[in-house]
Amino acid sequence: MTTSHEFWYLQLEGYNLEYRLSLPVDRHRLTNNHRSSSTSVTQFFFDNEISQSFLNYASAQHLTPFQLGLTILYAFLFKLTHGENDLCISCLNANRYRNELANMIGMFVSPLPFRAKTDPHWSFDELVKYVRKKCLSILEHSHYPLQHILANSHINQSNISYLETVFDFITTSSQSDELSLGGTSFKPVSFEQSSEVAKFDFMLTFIYNPILENNRLSFLLTCSYNLFDENTVTNIGRRLEYCLQQVFH
Repeated sequence: MTTSHEFWYLQLEGYNLEYRLSLPVDRHRLTNNHRSSSTSVTQFFFDNEISQSFLNYASAQHLTPFQLGLTILYAFLFKLTHGENDLCISCLNANRYRNELANMIGMFVSPLPFRAKTDPHWSFDELVKYVRKKCLSILEHSHYPLQHILANSHINQSNISYLETVFDFITTSSQSDELSLGGTSFKPVSFEQSSEVAKFDFMLTFIYNPILENNRLSFLLTCSYNLFDENTVTNIGRRLEYCLQQVFH
């Protein structure tokens, strides 16, 4: 049985973790010291036909919506970077791998590297199977701390470019998520508010709300204004929307 140490070492073996994807940026930032919190954001909503087609495909292929969304991002990045097929991005891991952590209040989320070495001749179905297998293998070792993964490769976290390209899939609802503790009420920050601060250079978030009649599925593209103008992010979003329509229409 492969240990987590061995697994993560093999996952990243031969990859230049300081390499930056060839994204269509408007500006270059020399160091993280030049980062501001300003964002360029765009959001697109899908009609019921596209949303249902997305869910039906995931069910037919025995995929989670997260796995299907990640597959779409890999396919899109292949096009956006003009054919780069060794893609390493970061996905947010809930990191609640033990039952006693499931309902515990606290911030356990941590990023994990998801590297995909794809074949440009694969069909979308073949890419889907590859990503599903990749996600299942990572799930077995998702408890392994990021700092240990980086230490194994003798890399400083501040120099890791893949941490700046992030994917997440969130299932939410319109029902009240208000929490009361000791007479104090807490509500989650809205997606609109959370996207006002650039945490990463390029972050794609799929949002699924199963109780809505319309616009159940959408995506939010949040990019650092240090690198991307608003118009550029909007154009990238339109290209992604078109790709989704081609696959699921």
